[in-house]
Amino acid sequence: MTDAPVIGVLALQGDVREHLIALAAADAAARPVRRPEELAEVDGLVLPGGESTTISKLAVLFGVMEPLRARVRAGMPVYGTCAGMIMLADKILDPRSGQETIGGIDMIVRRNAFGRQNESFEAAVDVKGVEGDPVEGVFIRAPWVESVGAGAEVLAEHDGHIVAVRQGDVLATSFHPELTGDHRVHTLFVDMVRAKRAAESL
Repeated sequence: MTDAPVIGVLALQGDVREHLIALAAADAAARPVRRPEELAEVDGLVLPGGESTTISKLAVLFGVMEPLRARVRAGMPVYGTCAGMIMLADKILDPRSGQETIGGIDMIVRRNAFGRQNESFEAAVDVKGVEGDPVEGVFIRAPWVESVGAGAEVLAEHDGHIVAVRQGDVLATSFHPELTGDHRVHTLFVDMVRAKRAAESL
């Protein structure tokens, strides 16, 4: 896999291992990222689920928040799941004190919109750009997208709420595809990274 894109998973909190496995299954060279020098070595990055306020504070503590914002602004492909979706929102409807986002998608996100931990559920979700059967989405204290700006494309809805969005090379889902063994959403992201890398090499 010499031409495999190198994709990091922000390894500050959350289901890092599951994303590394899913990315490897989608033919990427996957590695954990905690520090700015590790971020500099990847072609793309996954922001995993977890607790968005904690991830935000740890990203500042580890010195990766500003480099992350800079890489996203410069066009690095990023995929955020659940808390990662919140991190990629330009605006949070109900932020906690001190909570920061990386931004990248012109959308307003509501935290914990689908309910608390004991209200977690699975649902089949039709995701634009993912061929075949619907994706089995795992929703754990999941956010939803209240609204999107003109630059953002809605890829999926569930129960009348937006749960997957893409803006350029930035992808976000409310749900956790890494927990199901279905790697098609990760394959979509790996293909985005591959296309970006090919375009930059022209």
